[in-house]
Amino acid sequence: MNDGVAQVLSLVGERWALLVVREVALGLRRFNELEAATGAPRTVLSDRLRRLTAAGVLAPRPYRIPGSRERTEYVLTDAGADLLPLLAAVSDWGERHLGAGAAQDVVYRHGGCGGRVTARLVCECGEETSPHDRLIAQVNR
Repeated sequence: MNDGVAQVLSLVGERWALLVVREVALGLRRFNELEAATGAPRTVLSDRLRRLTAAGVLAPRPYRIPGSRERTEYVLTDAGADLLPLLAAVSDWGERHLGAGAAQDVVYRHGGCGGRVTARLVCECGEETSPHDRLIAQVNR
């Protein structure tokens, strides 16, 4: 599978994967916290954490509660943080196209001013483009 979009979707397109990334970005780090927040079955969550870690999206970090065995918590890597615009874009799309039934549990806001953060298409020249602008796709095969 050499197609970049297909490769990305094989990782983050699986059910629960982006929800795990979102929850880690929001500060949940431990398995039981992620399980409660996402509702993912334990075996599925374990698999997603393993795959996201292997792909470099999450990094494991050991921790120990006094009197118990060492456990693992997860933090976003730079690659994981780079998925946040995707989460914002998916959230925006759901709000616009799924109607009232798609209430937003998470609204992305700028830490500096509190304004809402949205994903935009921006050309490398700096000009913002519209999804309705004519975009030229270059296929490299």
